[in-house]
Amino acid sequence: MSGLRGIGRSRRLHRAALLFLATSLPHAVPASAAILIENVRIVDGSGAPARKASVLVSGDRITAVGNISAAAGDTVVDGGGLVLAPGFIDTHSHLDRTMFTARDVPAAVSQGVTTIIVGQDGVSPMPVSKLAARLEMEPVAVNVGSYSGHNDLRRRVMGSARRHATKAETAAMVRLLDADMKAGAFGLSTGLIYEPGTFSNSAEVMALAKAAARHGGRYTSHIRNESDRLDEAIEEFLAVGRETGMPIKLSHIKIALISRWGEANALLRTLENARADGIDVTADVYPYTYWQTTMGALFPDKKYDDPVGVAWNFRYTTPPGGLTLTRFLPDPALERRTIADIAAERGGDPAEVYVSLMRDAMAYEKAHPDTDKVEAITGESMAETDVATFLAWPEANICSDGTDGGHPRGYGTFTRVLGRYVRETGLLGLEQAVHKMTGLAARHLSLADRGLLRPGMYADLVLLDPETVSDRASLADDRAFSSGIAKVWVNGTLVFTNGETQSARPGAFLRAQHSTRK
Repeated sequence: MSGLRGIGRSRRLHRAALLFLATSLPHAVPASAAILIENVRIVDGSGAPARKASVLVSGDRITAVGNISAAAGDTVVDGGGLVLAPGFIDTHSHLDRTMFTARDVPAAVSQGVTTIIVGQDGVSPMPVSKLAARLEMEPVAVNVGSYSGHNDLRRRVMGSARRHATKAETAAMVRLLDADMKAGAFGLSTGLIYEPGTFSNSAEVMALAKAAARHGGRYTSHIRNESDRLDEAIEEFLAVGRETGMPIKLSHIKIALISRWGEANALLRTLENARADGIDVTADVYPYTYWQTTMGALFPDKKYDDPVGVAWNFRYTTPPGGLTLTRFLPDPALERRTIADIAAERGGDPAEVYVSLMRDAMAYEKAHPDTDKVEAITGESMAETDVATFLAWPEANICSDGTDGGHPRGYGTFTRVLGRYVRETGLLGLEQAVHKMTGLAARHLSLADRGLLRPGMYADLVLLDPETVSDRASLADDRAFSSGIAKVWVNGTLVFTNGETQSARPGAFLRAQHSTRK
């Protein structure tokens, strides 16, 4: 009984605190706004075993977890014995491309994601201060944080120059990065396989990384090569952590070279050895053997009229029968078809046909310069055993690397892990998988007030059925909602229920919580 009296006293004190806030702060949540979610199993994001309890939400915060009775005026939600977990944190998302046109962010909330981190692979098309201001004016359904992208820093200083940066140009990029960091960026992201970042050298990347580190930032990288020069690319990546002391994250960890499939444990030993040497290296991973990117990624030397590099990739990483056009504005009739099928229809060599398609895409982009994402491809180039090994690594959190369509990961990543790798294969336990989506992801971002279902944390929550939760999205139907996601709250506000997004836009811009390093 003393425990129940304590919870009741805590609730009275909290209501008093909310009343003070409501009268002293703009846009404060009314003191009467309380939600009691009862009859649920709590999986709190820490990895601890599930337990039966109720959760009280007041305003945008969790205020109590335990054996709680409803007070007058509370909204009571019967969880029906389902699992209540912290909302999932997508540490590598590209939904910044569409979130202002689809502000309910269906790709995220329909699979339980409440926070997305954008500015990935070196791509952050607007300064972070501008992104924050726009989110203030046009809020979306989920929380949004951002990295500062190397490729766009480079474009703003050097345009499309295909060369190393001068010292003056690097210094100019550092000034832009400093401004992004002061505006709340989580750190520096690179996409060294893409233009124009691929034309940088390690010295340029290191100079920018050191600038981010001075602000207490982090480094995340789509490394320079994931196939025949993987070891060199990993060493360049690890050198950033070694020289700066900042946390570094290997984006969507994979092994793309067919002859090296099955070497996931060897790669993880390299990362573990680096951790033993004091490098704070982690990774994120998505649960698919195929990726999505731009057509230019298959030209190793970025000579788009030369089929030699494409032919190499077709032989050693992604056969043309495993490569699908998922977006192709010059001729949408080719979408959802493989390069092998298109080449057979045209009676041409697949690499030569690919070059001609790239030529068409570049011409379209030149004629329509304001069009976002003229083309995209999806390719099969990973082994299932490697994906499973990476998923199980204790320092790998889950990410989607997803957009709103084109690849099923945009709508199905998190539910696929819970359905396939928890319930079906048993690779992960439920609590372990949720930890990788919440508490671990929050730790990898230094988010102190999200990722755990505990009093005082923000009320980002997902109610799910562990017996039915599963992805439904596929290459043929890439926007299909998942099954088993019952309700989703962001900052205490319902954004998804009964299979539908809601009209609320409670998402916040998340400024990184930096601790400055010297």
